[in-house]
Amino acid sequence: MRRTTKFAGVGVALAALTLTACAPTANPTSTVSASEGATETVAVNVGMITSITGPLAAYGAAYQQGFEAGLDYATDGTGEIDGVELTIEWVDDQGNPDTAVTQAKDLIGQGFQILGGSAASGVALAVAEQAAQNDVLFLSGPAAADAITGINEQTFRSGRQTLQDVATAATFLEDVEGANIVVFAQDNAFGQGNVASVQSVLGGEGANVTPILVAEDATEFTPFAQQISAASPDLVFVAWAGATSGAMWEALAQQQVLANTTVVTGLGDRSTHQAYGPGSGDIQFLNHYFAGATDNEAAQAMDAYLEENGHEADLFTVDGFAGAQMLVHAITEGKGDTAAMIDALEGWTFESVKGELTIRAEDHALIQPMFQVRLVDDGGTWVPELIEVADAEAVAPPVAG
Repeated sequence: MRRTTKFAGVGVALAALTLTACAPTANPTSTVSASEGATETVAVNVGMITSITGPLAAYGAAYQQGFEAGLDYATDGTGEIDGVELTIEWVDDQGNPDTAVTQAKDLIGQGFQILGGSAASGVALAVAEQAAQNDVLFLSGPAAADAITGINEQTFRSGRQTLQDVATAATFLEDVEGANIVVFAQDNAFGQGNVASVQSVLGGEGANVTPILVAEDATEFTPFAQQISAASPDLVFVAWAGATSGAMWEALAQQQVLANTTVVTGLGDRSTHQAYGPGSGDIQFLNHYFAGATDNEAAQAMDAYLEENGHEADLFTVDGFAGAQMLVHAITEGKGDTAAMIDALEGWTFESVKGELTIRAEDHALIQPMFQVRLVDDGGTWVPELIEVADAEAVAPPVAG
């Protein structure tokens, strides 16, 4: 195999790769005929469309680093797939769906059979549409929108989705049926989407769900904290992002919401671990991944590769790692043929950093374990600590469609 990795749109320092010159080609090639005893060499071109710059650049970087680690692991350190001439080209969508669509069309026009990436959900949904229209394989990354699952037969995801977050929140309750749950969120698409997911999953299991939505430009949160307390909830599900996070958490701590109620939120990437204020130890966290959450063979290999290349695992590194494993399996079995690669991935179970993962054949959801986590004070620094692993099937999303 010969592999070329290209970076288009911006110069980025990534993990060092062993490169051999390779000219992209849209069609399978054979340098020696089968009658002479040689196997056919197939050209497979992969376009990785993700955020290299823009608001989600940190997510894109973690995904890329994980992908390179996963590619190294899935190919036993060789970076090679027998009988395949592989081109991987990284392009920067800047988190913009319109930009991503233009890039996807360009790559497909050049003969690229596989697309990957997508830190932003809007980008993933737009690229998925292009994948279906042009019958190419799409391996979506960290983007969490539930609508990606089951959107079409060409699209798979290598990360978790919002419904798995919500199902993990339910594991903090002894009994969901009859529980009073408050969803505390900003009144925007993100917050409203979380309300809908909680109502669908936990409301569907018999919980009483009450949304408390706050205007995005709000700066005073004491009245909302008092409103939460007055509701006497069994669980508060917080979905929040942005610059007001610190003030919001401070208000919940001051009004004793954190101390008196089970408050659950998602633990974000490493940069957010110090953002929850003095009440950090009273918050219950659902989590997709944090460095050290697992210690299996794949996790050890990922950590070693990252350390060697000057990186450290973060929230979405595992999505890149799993995505590379999926890519290698699809190409090994399907050699760039979309239908064959889809068949290879549907129903596939494999061991990855988070443990055993299964690609659900019906809608291509990635069934995976999730984590209950707390933050503990380690010499003045809040660090994550694993409480419990949530079983993959217990937090699996409903079948889409």
